[in-house]
Amino acid sequence: MFLKINGIEMQCAEGANWDSLLVNLPDKGAGAVGISVRGRTHSLTEPAEEYAFARTLTVADEEGRRILERSRQLLFLTALKKVAPEAKARFEHSFGEGLYIKLINVPASEKLAAAVENEMKALTEKNLPLRRYEVTTEEARRTFAETGDEDRLRLLSYRQVPYLTLYEIDGVRDYYYGKMVPDTGRVGAFAVVAYRDGAVLLGPDWEHPDRPAKFTDHPKLFNIYAEMADWNNILNCTNAPDLNALIDNGGYRELIRTSEALQEKKIQAIADRFHASGARVLLIAGPSSSGKTTFANRMMIALRVLGLRPVKMSLDDYYLNRDTLPREADGSIDLERIDTLDTPLISEHLNRLLKGETVDAPTFDFKTGERMAVTHPVSVEPGHPIVIEGIHGLNDALTAGVPREMKFKVYISALTMLNLDDHNRIRTTDARLLRRIVRDYKFRGTLPEETMAMWDSVRNGEKKYIFPFQEEADAMFNSSMTYELPIMKKYAYPILSAVQPDSPHFTMARRLVKALNYIRTADAEDEVPINSLLREFIGGCCFYRDEE
Repeated sequence: MFLKINGIEMQCAEGANWDSLLVNLPDKGAGAVGISVRGRTHSLTEPAEEYAFARTLTVADEEGRRILERSRQLLFLTALKKVAPEAKARFEHSFGEGLYIKLINVPASEKLAAAVENEMKALTEKNLPLRRYEVTTEEARRTFAETGDEDRLRLLSYRQVPYLTLYEIDGVRDYYYGKMVPDTGRVGAFAVVAYRDGAVLLGPDWEHPDRPAKFTDHPKLFNIYAEMADWNNILNCTNAPDLNALIDNGGYRELIRTSEALQEKKIQAIADRFHASGARVLLIAGPSSSGKTTFANRMMIALRVLGLRPVKMSLDDYYLNRDTLPREADGSIDLERIDTLDTPLISEHLNRLLKGETVDAPTFDFKTGERMAVTHPVSVEPGHPIVIEGIHGLNDALTAGVPREMKFKVYISALTMLNLDDHNRIRTTDARLLRRIVRDYKFRGTLPEETMAMWDSVRNGEKKYIFPFQEEADAMFNSSMTYELPIMKKYAYPILSAVQPDSPHFTMARRLVKALNYIRTADAEDEVPINSLLREFIGGCCFYRDEE
């Protein structure tokens, strides 16, 4: 057979797997954890395809990182089974550079975390195979029944496929929605750290993949995840089978109403805290597709309920002229850098506004990339608040001239806590990407491929400019709603399914489609309030009626 890997032509015997061909590469396939062919991801143990134009996947690729994470999860479960046979684990959410795992039936402790880590290392030194089995769905059901995985049995009733793929390490078998590495020796660097009711499983440091990332505590962020778990208990909906059952049994509309009521209560509570703090400037920041703009508008209303008369300032008007902005190495302009904004002018105007003065705010023309000659007056009544929403809201460099006690910072993100099952989660970044794809397509005419093409850049910007400051927030708000995926699926599924295998973004599209396959579509959009954060992405929001 003839094929190419990373542009290197080679011939091989029919039936040879991808792993056996890596020795023909100049670097011998160093760091390879999988193979991508025409947008599809393959395990290294799968047979090579004739005339394929393939490339290796490593920790530098998003799909490579996911292969490694899934493999680490199975390794963790295998080690846990050996050191604490009675324990169960639920993989809940990302946490810094790791994954938080809630432990069930056993108390969390540093001793247990160390024992699991040591057993994982022992398993990696043995280079045990991660065996891949294709079994009938009926066989999988019997396996899950034997292990007491009721949620998986329920989930399979919503996914009618003839076969499933199981993976096994040293007798511990499990089901994951994606590929894994060939053996335990290739799971990469890791560490296990005891935390709260479980542990954090750390993966490799992105810049130094040969060593595990450092653990950094994020207590405020964790508390928001815990709050969402409490909300899901109130809603009686913690995973995809629960959500689907509510749709099938007539409880979905009540789920929407209660979810929205919980968010409304939280928004008002943050407004109360801001008012009680004595601060005057409310700064709102968060990653892409968190619903920052709608949240800011709802916060304005919550403040008015308290008898306040807030004004909003737009940071978009404070951009510096494009021809004066710093350039990246490739000549492009990173508009998410803080030095693209006129921060001295922002601080000056805020201080003057707080003193009761009127300022002449600039007006930026995004078509010309320059500040216009015309300005517009802005003023705020004595003692009343100024609301600012923007990517750098948590960074004190944005408002360096304003005393800290005058500022109240809010971090907002869509932190999904809805799992497919105990061992397969719906990632926060995927939920945000779905929102962004739907909004860009519906309101900007942007194809999913275009949105997906810039997603890595968006996430890199978040990592540099937002996440390092999130723990400095005075309040955090989770904009994710337990009910949203069945409604988002109506919009996202058709356009993602249309992405062709020859697209460089097919893998990403397919990953989102596979997750949505386990979620029912719900015809209940009329139940979503017109001021809902979800309306920012699906339309019909009362705050943007002039734009639709």
